[in-house]
Amino acid sequence: MAGAKRQNNSVVSAIVNSAKVESFDEDRVLIDRFLSGEAEAFERLYTRYYDKVFSVARGVLMDADEAADAVQEIFTLVYKNLGRFDNRARFSTWLFRIAVNRSIQQARANRHRSRQSPLNDAITQEADPVEVDSDPKVEAALAELSASDRAILSLFYWEELSLNEIAESMGCSPNAAKTRLYRARERFREKYDALEDRP
Repeated sequence: MAGAKRQNNSVVSAIVNSAKVESFDEDRVLIDRFLSGEAEAFERLYTRYYDKVFSVARGVLMDADEAADAVQEIFTLVYKNLGRFDNRARFSTWLFRIAVNRSIQQARANRHRSRQSPLNDAITQEADPVEVDSDPKVEAALAELSASDRAILSLFYWEELSLNEIAESMGCSPNAAKTRLYRARERFREKYDALEDRP
């Protein structure tokens, strides 16, 4: 009887320890350390997520220099507002929401002023080797889409987020994210096909 009880306690202990390992979240540890005054913890978050945030901003803005500027603004916003982050959410989801919103705002502001460099110049910059090798017609079709369409396509195809993660990042339901993604794909296909038909 005592042996069975010990065995049950061992099983329970193993399950609890396993759950602790699975629920470990390095982002939360870094956030807690930053909020306790450890500046290096924010630098680690910055380093950890810079490439992903840049990829989202680049996908929305279609310009490496503008994306780099947006990333600095995004991380400045995160730095200032990290104390208001809800620990029940995932940090990456919260960060992507800020990245998407800020990038879309900048893209809308950019519509009202002329571009400083042609799209082809931005494509050939070495910010992201994947984009350098991409099809110029894909880039041109993306450039004709709205910033919000580019954002959802970036999250799905480049960041490989699930529909649930996209919904959380864009502040909508999974069904709305699915609908938005479908429509963005259709609009992209129309733009791409129109480019294919041009001489």
